[in-house]
Amino acid sequence: MDVFPDFGAVGGAAELHNVVGAMLTFVLIMSVLMMIISGVTWALASANGNFQTASRARVGLWVACGAAALAGAGVAWVNFLLGVGSSLQ
Repeated sequence: MDVFPDFGAVGGAAELHNVVGAMLTFVLIMSVLMMIISGVTWALASANGNFQTASRARVGLWVACGAAALAGAGVAWVNFLLGVGSSLQ
């Protein structure tokens, strides 16, 4: 018994694949930009003694890092589940 999702059965599957790829690219680019902005803000705020802004920038840096990790891990997780699903008997 071979179980695997039939992506060809969905109308517009190629367009859906392109949209998801574009959204993933957008999320990763925005996460990297937010990491840069938050890192610079954290450094400048710490150097000038503005600790409230520094702590908010640090939180922003961690949130951007988490978003990038979740976006990348989501693809790996789906591929893993598709592999497990096709190997079930």
